[in-house]
Amino acid sequence: MQNWKRNLVLIWLGQFLTMLGMSAIVPFLPLFIKELGVTNTEVVANWSGWIFGAPFIVSFFLTPVWGTIGDRFGRKIVAGRAILGLGVAQLLIGFAPSIEFLLLGRLFQGALSGFTPDAMALVVSTSPKEKTGYSLGLLQTAQAAGTVIGPFVGGFLADMFGNRNVFFMVSALLLINGILFLIFVTERKEKITKQYNIFQNARFVFNNRILLGTSILVSLTAFGFAFIRPIFVLYLERFDIAKSFFATTAGALYGIAGIFTALFSAWWGKRSEKTGVRQNLIFASGIVSSMYFVHLFLTNHYQLIPVRALLGFGYAGMLPLLFTIISNNTPSHRKSGIMSIGSSFQILGNVTGLILSGVVASGFGLLQPFAISGSVFLLIITLLLFAGKDKHYTK
Repeated sequence: MQNWKRNLVLIWLGQFLTMLGMSAIVPFLPLFIKELGVTNTEVVANWSGWIFGAPFIVSFFLTPVWGTIGDRFGRKIVAGRAILGLGVAQLLIGFAPSIEFLLLGRLFQGALSGFTPDAMALVVSTSPKEKTGYSLGLLQTAQAAGTVIGPFVGGFLADMFGNRNVFFMVSALLLINGILFLIFVTERKEKITKQYNIFQNARFVFNNRILLGTSILVSLTAFGFAFIRPIFVLYLERFDIAKSFFATTAGALYGIAGIFTALFSAWWGKRSEKTGVRQNLIFASGIVSSMYFVHLFLTNHYQLIPVRALLGFGYAGMLPLLFTIISNNTPSHRKSGIMSIGSSFQILGNVTGLILSGVVASGFGLLQPFAISGSVFLLIITLLLFAGKDKHYTK
C-alpha cells in the first residue's frame, strides 16, 4: 500500500473512533441530567440545550486557534492532542457531581476540540493533489459512520452498564485512540518560511473572494441540515407509527441519511475529479433541496425511507467538496489555519440552525423548517450558478 493511502486509512480510523465515542453519549445526556438532580421536564429541556450547545460555542472561537498552532508545530501532534483532550474531558464529566460541573466539562470539551480541521489538513498534505477530493470524501465517511453508529453503541452500553460508566468507556477509547494516532500516523514535514497567527489567517480568508464565498457556502450547508435535527422526531409524530416502536423507528429513519452519507462521500470525491467540483455541488444541492421539499407532501413514514436515503446521498457530496475548494486555494503551510476557519463557519451554521429551528417550528409549524432548508439549498445552487465557470470552482 502506498504511504499516502496507509496514512489515509490510519487517519480515517482515528476520525471514525473519535466520532463514534463523542456521539455515543448523545442518546442519554438528558437522562444523565436527571441523574444529577434535575427532575422538572422543562428545566431538563432547558439544561439539555445548554449542555448540547456548550462545546460548539467554545469550539467556534478556539478551532481556528488550534488550526493555526497545527500549521506552526505540526498537524499530527495537534490532532492527537485533540483526541487525548476529548478523552480527558469525558473522564472528568464521568465524575460530575452536579449539573454545573457537567456544563463546565462540556465547555472544557469544546475548548480542547479541533481534531477535524487538522485531520483534514493532514490528509491533504500527505495525499497527491489530484486525490484531494477523494481523500476528504473518504474522511467524511468516517465522520458520518461514527456519528451514525455511536448513538446505537452508547444507548446499548448505557442500558447495560449505566449512564455514568459510558463516559469512562468513551474516555478509555479516546485515550487509546489518541496514543495510537500519535504513534502510527506519519506527517510530511514542510519548511515553514513564515508563521501566521489567527488574525492573519482570518484576514486572508475575508480578503479572498473564493475562500470567503466557499466558507459562507459551508455555513449555509451546515445551517440547512442542522435546521431539521431538533424537530425531526416531532415531525414523525404526524404519522401512524406504533408507540412501542416509535423510538426505534425514529432512530432508524434519522440514521438512514447518515448511512448513505458514509457510503457515498468518497464516490462524490472521485466523481468530482473527473467532472469538476462545481457541477457536482450543484447536482448534490439539487438532490438535497428537492428531498427537503418532498417532506411537505409525505403521507406515511415508509415514504421517508427513499427520501432520507437520497438526502444522505446528496449531503455526501456537499461538505467534502466545499472543503476541497478551500484546500485547493490555500498554501500548503497554512492549510490547518485556513481550514479551521472553514470549520468555524460550519460550527456557526450548526449552532444557528439548531437555535432558530425551534423558534420557527413553534411559531409557524413543523413543516415550515423543511421548506426553509429546501430554500437554503436552492440559494446555494443560485450562488454556485452565479460563480459561473470560475476556475477555482471547476478544477
